[in-house]
Amino acid sequence: METAESTSSMKQQQQVLDGSNIMKLVGNEEVFSSFVDHKFQELDRDRDGQLSVKELQPAVADIGAALGLPAQGSSPDSDYIYSEVLNEFTHGKQEKVSKIEFREVLSDILLGMAAGLNRDPIVILRMDGEDLGEFINGPNYEPEMASIFSQIESPDGSMRDFIIKALDKLTVEHGMPPSSDSWVMSNIVEPAIQSCAIDEHGKPVSQETFLVEFKKIADCVAQRLKEQPVIVAHSENTFDGSGIKRLLSNKFELDKTMTAALENVPKDRNGKLSKDYLRVALDAVAASAGLPPIGAVAQMDVVVSEAFKMVNADDGKLVKEDELKKLLTEILGSIMLQLEGNPIAISSNSVVHEPLAAPSSTLLQPSS
Repeated sequence: METAESTSSMKQQQQVLDGSNIMKLVGNEEVFSSFVDHKFQELDRDRDGQLSVKELQPAVADIGAALGLPAQGSSPDSDYIYSEVLNEFTHGKQEKVSKIEFREVLSDILLGMAAGLNRDPIVILRMDGEDLGEFINGPNYEPEMASIFSQIESPDGSMRDFIIKALDKLTVEHGMPPSSDSWVMSNIVEPAIQSCAIDEHGKPVSQETFLVEFKKIADCVAQRLKEQPVIVAHSENTFDGSGIKRLLSNKFELDKTMTAALENVPKDRNGKLSKDYLRVALDAVAASAGLPPIGAVAQMDVVVSEAFKMVNADDGKLVKEDELKKLLTEILGSIMLQLEGNPIAISSNSVVHEPLAAPSSTLLQPSS
């Protein structure tokens, strides 16, 4: 199967997650019913045939992780999305959720994830040291590592400091899993450094001695990867405003999407809505506009904040539904213009730790 262009030259084993398996799961009535039954039973700890808010928490956490959000409690923006996911199940007021309601919401969420993966596939890479070995022994090693050396700001640092910082700057394209991951650091990098003693050569560290010592350590890292391959989920996405442009150009689809987004937003007795709910509405139309959830991409959050400031979205005023739709359209237009002028390219690499199962993660794992 073909992968993203930037990873097409890699030799490590690859698997592409494009949402097709999720579509097959949800589309097969018998299989999906079995899947829902299994997950519901796992979550229903008190066996009362309904899921309480507490019992739903593992499912909400898994959905957040699948959306690329940081753990709950990490930031107000991401916590807001977690609460919105929970509200999808409880409709903001129910204390218990039936299996039918759980199935309906789960189906909608999984289909949304499948659409996202179809738009921005995730490549699963098995990194076994082969590509890293080829890089350190190839013609690009010296010029690339000399460039990385010049970027390291550590005038009084030891050779070990330089090597660790340089390893952190290598990417999956070099055959290196992210050393910022604590598991990679403790199970791959640290053992490699311990097994291949670093010659400090005194200070300051010179480029010449750095290139020699780094190659030695990188070779040890490659050997560790050969013994203990690392699985990395690699994804790339560029937010350039094109998804917003498509949505804004289709007036019927735009109005339909906005109406659905505002359907559950509370109104006062005069039918007015608070501008505070503009973030809720934007999050609801994000997938249709080719945008990530609020809180998932820091650079995008900055762009969104600028757009909100332009329309005084946080003043809490009450407005009619048509006016709120107009403000949301202006916000989308502002985001589009910012992204057209300065597209945001995102590349993420996450280590997939085996075994995949975790005590608190029950929703998105396959049934046994």
